[in-house]
Amino acid sequence: MSYECFELEVANGIAHIRLNRPEKANSMIPSFWTELPAAVNTLSREASARVLVISAEGKHFSSGMDISVFTDGGLNSPAGTNPSIGAEAFRHHCMALQSAFTCLEEARMPVLVAIQGAAVGGAMDFITACDCRYATKDAFFSIHETAIGMTADVGTYPRLVKLISEGWARQMSYTAERISAEKAQTIGLVNEVYDSAEEMLEAVMGIAKQIAANSPLAVTGAKRMVNYARDHSTADGLDYIATWNASMLDGEAIRQTFMAQAKGDQPEYEDLLAVKKTAGE
Repeated sequence: MSYECFELEVANGIAHIRLNRPEKANSMIPSFWTELPAAVNTLSREASARVLVISAEGKHFSSGMDISVFTDGGLNSPAGTNPSIGAEAFRHHCMALQSAFTCLEEARMPVLVAIQGAAVGGAMDFITACDCRYATKDAFFSIHETAIGMTADVGTYPRLVKLISEGWARQMSYTAERISAEKAQTIGLVNEVYDSAEEMLEAVMGIAKQIAANSPLAVTGAKRMVNYARDHSTADGLDYIATWNASMLDGEAIRQTFMAQAKGDQPEYEDLLAVKKTAGE
């Protein structure tokens, strides 16, 4: 399938989405918000990749939401419409945009994102929904919505405050200032910083390869546990992992792993099974 906003390749258990509108700083036009969840949900549902890498072509990762999303989506209510009626419709429009990034968080496989140049506005919503973030030394980050008179509403706030300290989340939110890649690493927003986009993508693909070599069942379980632990108490998290492993621990895979390692071999694991398409997909 071809996409307007990115290219998708799958090889050796690794899916790679490359944003491919560099001449427009990879701004997120209306089609982006349907194409991304369609691609990610299909990869997840069909278990056609063990890990997903997202990168971008050009100088900038993404300048965020394109103005056409506001104009085409109806930022203002039509003339003569009850403002409250229009507000209710806009709420659903906003929630549809949110779901385009929530799919990254809910995907069965880990999502790694490689960032160069700008990651501002909607791009912050985008990257905070990914599992791991990597950046080039020239990358910068900004919750730019504040500077244009709005409150970011597509996912930054509920996720950012769980990635970095509350104080930094507040400062970035209130000021709309640009945070350098070095500062982003210091405060925990990104995992690593690299000298160039080429070096970064090579390293991220290496990490993806490591993930793809592990048991997909163990990896998807790990992602599920981290997400659950983030949103629940320690007691709830302990209970959930006990219940998960009571039903899904693969003893045979563990045994085969030890046997392969004893022989100096790389263990092989079964892929996850495809699941039925859900309503609305």
